[in-house]
Amino acid sequence: MKTSQKLLYTALFAALSCTLQAAESDDSQKMHQLFEDNCASCHGSDHGGYIAPALNSETLKGRSPTALRSLIMTGSFDTLMPPFFGKLSDDEIRGLVKHLKATPKLPNPAWTMDDIKKSIKVYVKDESTLPAKPTYEIDSMDNVIGVAARGKYGRGAGSKAIFINSLTHKVIGEIPTGTAAHIIDYNPANPRWAYVKTDTAEIFKVDLYSMQAVRSVKTGLNGPGIGVSRDGKYIMAGSFVPHNAVILNADTLEPLKTFELEGVDPDGKMVSSDSGMIIGTPFADIFAIALENAGQVWVVDLKDDFPVTKIENVGRHLHDAFLTHGGQKLMIAAYDDDIVAAIDLKERKVIKKLQAGCVPHVGGGSAVVVDGRTLGFGTNFGDCDKTVVSVWDLDTMEVVKQIPVAGGTESPAAHENAPYVAVDIISKDRRARTIQLIDKKSLEVVKTLDVGGHAYFPEYSTDGKFLYVSAGYSGDEVVVYDANSLEKIATVPMESPAGIFAHGRVKYMTRGLSPDEMKGAK
Repeated sequence: MKTSQKLLYTALFAALSCTLQAAESDDSQKMHQLFEDNCASCHGSDHGGYIAPALNSETLKGRSPTALRSLIMTGSFDTLMPPFFGKLSDDEIRGLVKHLKATPKLPNPAWTMDDIKKSIKVYVKDESTLPAKPTYEIDSMDNVIGVAARGKYGRGAGSKAIFINSLTHKVIGEIPTGTAAHIIDYNPANPRWAYVKTDTAEIFKVDLYSMQAVRSVKTGLNGPGIGVSRDGKYIMAGSFVPHNAVILNADTLEPLKTFELEGVDPDGKMVSSDSGMIIGTPFADIFAIALENAGQVWVVDLKDDFPVTKIENVGRHLHDAFLTHGGQKLMIAAYDDDIVAAIDLKERKVIKKLQAGCVPHVGGGSAVVVDGRTLGFGTNFGDCDKTVVSVWDLDTMEVVKQIPVAGGTESPAAHENAPYVAVDIISKDRRARTIQLIDKKSLEVVKTLDVGGHAYFPEYSTDGKFLYVSAGYSGDEVVVYDANSLEKIATVPMESPAGIFAHGRVKYMTRGLSPDEMKGAK
């Protein structure tokens, strides 16, 4: 072959290789965007998992592409994953499976202060034009109850925060969020403001009087953690992806300081960490944030440059928490150690580690005062051999009882005026349709309600007269019961309802406690 021909073939081969590489790159980008648009809100933008399992080359090693394709087409029974047949084409599903099996867990991405600032959207430029009182009939803002509706696919028209008058059980407002709403928090100092955070770490500042979003900001890529300070001036938000947290001005949503979440874990390893719970407290001008993987709780003072006190060796895989004793004590679940750790926020130290069954989970927390004792209730996320609800005396920090229940549980709910502590059964069979009611005095399960769908996230109305329960997955409604008779009295249809958040949380701090519990805390 002549030299000129060799050069021509070499050039043609190089050009073809570049074309193929460009095509592969374009295809990879297309599949990455398909993952972001349809999967990342549950499975994590880094492919590392979030509220659903990690999907990457390591976790899917050995999994059949055919089985994965079938799972995507049909959905996962009794979970939030719907069937994608008809929403995605066969070629898209095949390409997505190939992409997932070839993609490793991505490194921790950057989401900087500049990214946060650039993400701010203003929907109402002049807030002084907003109405001075609610534009709908309601006796008290305490009667507002909010539901985080995920939407069938975790995004789209069904993804919104829905607000209900808990006296009439009628919808009084809806705030579209684009992607799945996860948490609704309220401003303790001004009843008109709510903050809705989505699975994709976007926060909407909501005017409850006119039922509209006035601003939004994206604080990361995934992660539900959010807290509001007792004076209503600051918000702290944390992320699973990336591993950071930020303090915002609650009025403008402007970022004030970011925190890289890393530290030495209980096994002596320096790790980068997801953000677990974030909580403000009526006890002091502070935030507490859990570093899930580092096993630390950081206490952030709301002054000067927001200095941090680090409480180490709290437990392995920290997650959710609740407050008690005027907000001075913090009870935080450690999944992998099967304990709930009690932290004194004044002394800034762990005061006790309490046994809590397997994979303890406390949700938004529940505590009740019975015969002069403050009792706390904790559920267990794992479906273990021994499924129980743990009860602790929060005055003496001792285990009182572990109550046998029908399966794994997620979120306890209580109210000072209601006779029962409600727990949702999350086991993946017909038990997931049910809520079990524990008598506060006898500490025994006395009633099981078949709610339908997948029953979870019970919440009492602020006055304690009604029990709201999400019947998501196949139910697609919120069901309302009389808190005493347990008679079903209303349903509110919506698409994949999840967390339920009464406005009264800002008064009673932890579900089940009287507002008097907070007196003197400030």
